[in-house]
Amino acid sequence: MSASNDSGRTLPRVLVIAGSDSSGGAGLEADQKVIAAHGCYAMTATTALTAQNTKGVYGIHEVPVDFLRKQIDAVVGDVGVDVVKTGMLASAGTIEAVAQALQDHKLKTLVIDPVMIATTGAELLPNSASRALCEKLLPIATILTPNVPEANKLLLETGHEERPVQSVVDLEDIAIKVQKLGSKWVLVKGGHTPFRRDGTEAKTEDEMEIVVNVLVGPASGKTKRDTEGEEKLQAVRIEMPYQRSRNTHGTGCSLASAIASNLAKGMDMVPAVKAGIRYVDAAIRTAPGLGQGNGPLNHFHSVKALPFSSGHFLDYLLERPDVAPVWDRYIHHPFVMAMGDGTLPRESFKGYLMQDYVYLVCPGLCCSIRFCHIDSLRPCKRIGFVQGQEHRGRCWFGRYCCELLQGDESPCPILCWFRHLQRANGEDRGTSSMHGIYKIRPRHRPIRRLVRPPDGSGPMSPRLRRHRQTLTCLPQLQGQRN
Repeated sequence: MSASNDSGRTLPRVLVIAGSDSSGGAGLEADQKVIAAHGCYAMTATTALTAQNTKGVYGIHEVPVDFLRKQIDAVVGDVGVDVVKTGMLASAGTIEAVAQALQDHKLKTLVIDPVMIATTGAELLPNSASRALCEKLLPIATILTPNVPEANKLLLETGHEERPVQSVVDLEDIAIKVQKLGSKWVLVKGGHTPFRRDGTEAKTEDEMEIVVNVLVGPASGKTKRDTEGEEKLQAVRIEMPYQRSRNTHGTGCSLASAIASNLAKGMDMVPAVKAGIRYVDAAIRTAPGLGQGNGPLNHFHSVKALPFSSGHFLDYLLERPDVAPVWDRYIHHPFVMAMGDGTLPRESFKGYLMQDYVYLVCPGLCCSIRFCHIDSLRPCKRIGFVQGQEHRGRCWFGRYCCELLQGDESPCPILCWFRHLQRANGEDRGTSSMHGIYKIRPRHRPIRRLVRPPDGSGPMSPRLRRHRQTLTCLPQLQGQRN
């Protein structure tokens, strides 16, 4: 349901209806981190407050049902919701209120993490609430994500026998039975039952090699039902390497929120689930190792934060401790300060302009020298650009700079260096001046096609004609050829 007035909205919206985790590793706190990491917008409706940490749950305080309903109505009626994800629902009354709210607001995409048993082993949902979950929410669920103990508990609540898991086939059988309870898709998570690589039960920790998650849902294709009229199902095995880690607090919450975020972004179910499982696998692998028990995940493992806010790169750069002193010396240099307050001696300013002018001319002349020795035409455009900039700079300096330079015989380090460069290059080419360098006939075929001899004979490629006006350093470029 969309209630937003912004027709250009592109940010997917996920509403999380769940309990709070005071340690930040599971519940609403983990959900919001996951949703943000997936580039979606998270909203919350709190069902319960918990006193818990990585070692266990020490208390649960339920939020009144009528207040929970107000939270749902408030966010759906204003921001709008693309996908709903439920977590800890705490009681049968809460489950009934949530189911009614979802139906009233016609929210169709629902991801249910049953949150019946915590990673630490604590029971978070009483038996009466488990029955309400099966009766009220499973029939309208898009996907249900129980672990093996939760899946077996759901089967027991609906009159089925508990199924021990000794192979991947057993895991698939459990997933199919749970899917028949009403949810369109079911993902049975295999983290509690690692297998050997051949898919058989691992009896020791050394034999634990893979974790298999089984996704069951409607089969793809035109034929949706078998010969007996029952819906065709597909079972997708998603294998991941088993990780020997104690940092698994909030894995169920994080996986369900990752799937919800992927669905909100428009992904189909199978790729959404696979991407969510890969996300949690990396979150466990890069976990920060906090707490004394089952530690939290690294929810932002794929998010790289810039050290500055958007639009403030220069502020960040100038305030860096390794830059700020240098920048301060630069902008408060005595020359700059004297020029600003009008006390700079004329001779100092004259010397500055002379050096600046020579520095402007140097690149163009050096490019001219380089142009005479290039083997291909690719650098021509760049050389022409540099020379064009030099020409514009000459015009800007104009007569004022020329008058300052005229008749000045005082030694200038940069001028001396540049004159030395002229002599060195001139002598190397058998000429006495830079003007002689300009007149050197290029030896390479591409350059001969571009530069014609002084008498105007010789071909010029039409493809290269557009470059000749920018190559102002070469007097050999004559006239235009129609």
